[in-house]
Amino acid sequence: MDSHRILADFFKKTWPIYVLSICCHLVANMFHVNFPRVLGHFTDDLQDGLLSAGGIASYSWTLLGIGIGFAVMGGIGQYLVMYTGRYFEFVNRRRLFVHFTGLSERFYSRNGVGKLLSYFMNDVKTVRESISMGVNQSVNASILLVSTIVMLMITNVPFYVVAASIAPLLLIPVIVVWLGPIIRSRSLAVQEALGVMTESAEEQFGGIRVTKKFAVEDIMKRRFGATVDSILNKQLSMVRASSLFQSIIPFLGASSLIIALLFGGYLTVIGRMTVGNFVALTLYIRMLMNPLQQIGNVINAVQRARASLDRLNALLDEQPDIKELPNAKELDPARTGIEIRHLNFAYDRPGHGEDEARDVLRNIHLKVPPGTTLGIIGRTGSGKTTLMKLLLRTYDPPPDTIRIGGEDIRNLTLKSLREGIAYVPQDGFLFSSTIRENIAFYNRDTVLADVEEAARKARVYDNIAEFPNRFETRLGERGITLSGGQRQRTSLARGIIKDAPILILDDSVSAVDAVTETEIMETIRRIRHGKTTIIIAHRISALKHADHIIVLDRGEIVQQGTHESLLRQDGVYRMLHDIQEEGMVHHGTGH
Repeated sequence: MDSHRILADFFKKTWPIYVLSICCHLVANMFHVNFPRVLGHFTDDLQDGLLSAGGIASYSWTLLGIGIGFAVMGGIGQYLVMYTGRYFEFVNRRRLFVHFTGLSERFYSRNGVGKLLSYFMNDVKTVRESISMGVNQSVNASILLVSTIVMLMITNVPFYVVAASIAPLLLIPVIVVWLGPIIRSRSLAVQEALGVMTESAEEQFGGIRVTKKFAVEDIMKRRFGATVDSILNKQLSMVRASSLFQSIIPFLGASSLIIALLFGGYLTVIGRMTVGNFVALTLYIRMLMNPLQQIGNVINAVQRARASLDRLNALLDEQPDIKELPNAKELDPARTGIEIRHLNFAYDRPGHGEDEARDVLRNIHLKVPPGTTLGIIGRTGSGKTTLMKLLLRTYDPPPDTIRIGGEDIRNLTLKSLREGIAYVPQDGFLFSSTIRENIAFYNRDTVLADVEEAARKARVYDNIAEFPNRFETRLGERGITLSGGQRQRTSLARGIIKDAPILILDDSVSAVDAVTETEIMETIRRIRHGKTTIIIAHRISALKHADHIIVLDRGEIVQQGTHESLLRQDGVYRMLHDIQEEGMVHHGTGH
């Protein structure tokens, strides 16, 4: 893997701006390096008694011009490179989000939200700092360093004095080779720990209501504190290496200054150098201190950025498990018959081989003619939702095991397949936007009248009408403004308004009362007449009017038929029916 791929792609687009910035820094430092030379001449003229009031004014204006030229050109160069850094954040955060939307559900089952946010916030920021401040400082320092050495060479300072003075600086590459990989590895550990902390914080905030209801704040504090302690230890380890590096660089620069003072001062005393040349030498060596410090900071930042680049490139190398064939076909909305043959499926389990992974679905055979309402019931964990995930291709089924309209779903485009199915899950996830936008999620341009009609069909219109802003009411995170039943019905309205050829209700009325459930299911039967509908439920009352019902148990179809025929059989269906009917009788008696 090329750890610089992200930067290479970015620099291909922005290299003209960097070239312009470098030119600005070059001009700025051409001004700056003349400062010691002018002061050296001023010192010699002052010592020789050649200065007049006009001469002093001339030197002053020259120094002022140098300062203005350096400030203006340096400022423009810094702005340009800072601009590209912010542009890098914009481009790559958008790039990451687009990449995330293409990854499959299997990826998200292995990675928490907090960890993914860490890529957006921490890693992109670290790289941005490297290519903005890092590039700015490295370019400025490199030009200043080279310019200073060149100016030293063309002055009247003896070459051997210059060579002796800059000799300690030759140790910098050795230090970089030694400490650079250490800083990089420790920075990578810090970034990984930050991801764990972000994931832990996201989980803690999401479950804060549960934490308070169980009065376990102390436990949560200790758990989160452990992640923070881990970050602290790793950060201190990185800081020790970084501090050692950043202290060695200035020490080498100070050593150069000491040599210049001793050697140059001695030659000045014995008359081999003028006082002006000695002043110029010391100022030039002192001028080297700042770029050396900047180079130390840059190398530090680059090592940290390389760790983040490795993480970002590893993330971008993640390939979706669900891939569309180059010659994939469009789903024909008029052909919605579903056929499942010889379907076996098992989720991957980390640390287990294929032979050890237990099939979640086994030997499933099923035909759902177009316009049919299919009911699916079974105990928790029997594979009902897994079957729907395969139908939607959020997980890939084995080849030629699931067909829609006579076509293997693996041969269909993902867009047409998922546009042809309206899926309403049990959790009823809602976004932090208005109720109207949540219901019209599939098509934000849907007129309000259609949104209201969908809400009526989902039996949630009256609840929404009680809010002051009605359908423009903004929901909290995950729709927390609404109750559980209201969230489910709002999610149901979102599925109804899509009016897809296939509708899947995955236990999506479990949080409503029996009367509302009956009203909803009667409406579903009416508006879905002649269209394929799949109803998954734990309550038999929600699917007893289905054209065909299958009973799943431990991943297998153990019974199938109509409601009446299944009640005449001994098995799971009648057992569930009797338990639910008995519960309803007891509930009624209690009143």
